[in-house]
Amino acid sequence: MEDYICISMLNDFIFCPYSIYLHNIYMDTDEMSYHATPQIKGKTAHESIDKQQAGNKKTDLVSMPVFSERFGLMGKIDIFKGEEKLLIERKYQIKQIYLGQKYQLWGQYLCMREMGFDVERLAFYDISRNKLLETDRPNDNDICVFGDFIESIRNFDLNAKINISPNKCRHCIYCSLCDKTEEENVYQ
Repeated sequence: MEDYICISMLNDFIFCPYSIYLHNIYMDTDEMSYHATPQIKGKTAHESIDKQQAGNKKTDLVSMPVFSERFGLMGKIDIFKGEEKLLIERKYQIKQIYLGQKYQLWGQYLCMREMGFDVERLAFYDISRNKLLETDRPNDNDICVFGDFIESIRNFDLNAKINISPNKCRHCIYCSLCDKTEEENVYQ
């Protein structure tokens, strides 16, 4: 059986593939030793989803597990508003929608479609501003590019040279634990 990729890893892989390795190394340790303020705020904001308290209609699906055999993905959605056919990914604060965040939402969308759900609309919800930001569904070309991206994750060689981005490194929660950079974490 093929290993499934967690949808939550898609954004992390774009940010830095090595961060996934570091996450797996440190996941059994105290998160407070490496989580910074943004991650703590995000985790706190996500609690209503994890406890399935965010939906307000019987047709809302909250924190539902999803998977795709086609793409080898698994994860959970935040909210699917059944009456509106709207899939929502919640973030504590959105200053800009990054490709990795879009891929997370596309992954959830493609899983739901494969599972037989009729999803017509996609959106991000900015909790800090109480604002819904609708975004386009992926077209056929987007889905092809997305599939290639999934394959690049599957074929990633941990021994390959990692492109170091000083700005990204400074904002990475694993910065002080990483052996690939000498940058100082901005959150210390």
